[in-house]
Amino acid sequence: MGAAGCGKTVVGEALAKELGAIFIEGDRLHPPENVARMARGEPLTDALREGWLEAIGERIAASVTDGQKAVAACSALKRSYRDRLRGFCPGVAFLYLKIDRETAWRRVAGRKGHFMPASLVDSQFATLEEPGADESAVTVDGAHTIAAIVKEVLD
Repeated sequence: MGAAGCGKTVVGEALAKELGAIFIEGDRLHPPENVARMARGEPLTDALREGWLEAIGERIAASVTDGQKAVAACSALKRSYRDRLRGFCPGVAFLYLKIDRETAWRRVAGRKGHFMPASLVDSQFATLEEPGADESAVTVDGAHTIAAIVKEVLD
């Protein structure tokens, strides 16, 4: 979890590989209307995120029900979003890839072929609620290398 540009996809893919888990790319589960909105530079509202969070939660739950490990990339910016995902799979744990706004902006601006423009980075940070001490979450510096992040998480 974390703001756009924190490395959710690349870290998630690497972590899933190390764990022998399936990887669920949350960005691919956005409905076309949400993708179009973001591509126009319009931030999503809580209501627009509901179906997306449901799709991710259902994929996680189905994987666990099938006896598979799963790693999902999802911004999960608010506690209420994480609570919704926990509703599908109470044992879900979150890896918060913490980065600063400038790093996020630079990474998002440098992406090729992604629907989310760098203009939405500020809205991500405005929405972000870092995980509380009572949540099942690990915070890692998202500016570290992918290998270092995966090692830290596995350790």
